Amino acid sequence: MYAARIVGTVVCTTKDEKLNGRKLLVVQPVSLLDLKEEGKPAVAIDTVGAGVSEIVLVVGGSSARQTHLTQNSPVDAAIMAIVDYIDIEGRRVFDKHK
Repeated sequence: MYAARIVGTVVCTTKDEKLNGRKLLVVQPVSLLDLKEEGKPAVAIDTVGAGVSEIVLVVGGSSARQTHLTQNSPVDAAIMAIVDYIDIEGRRVFDKHK
């Protein structure tokens, strides 16, 4: 599982039927310590109604197929949570509402 910022969307008019009606988002991994970009962006299926610029938690590999919306689907990354806040060593490093 890793933290990422939603930076874009992907639209595919032709895709596997198990993905019909599913939103695909571009996620940019970020460091939990300072939310700076870390690594390469990826495409993840949205299972929680996330939006652009939100910080989310992403799972990959077989774990991405464990949500209600992704079971038995051809996905390798799934957004499974929207982050409200992050505290590290007693310091709030992210707060969605500020």
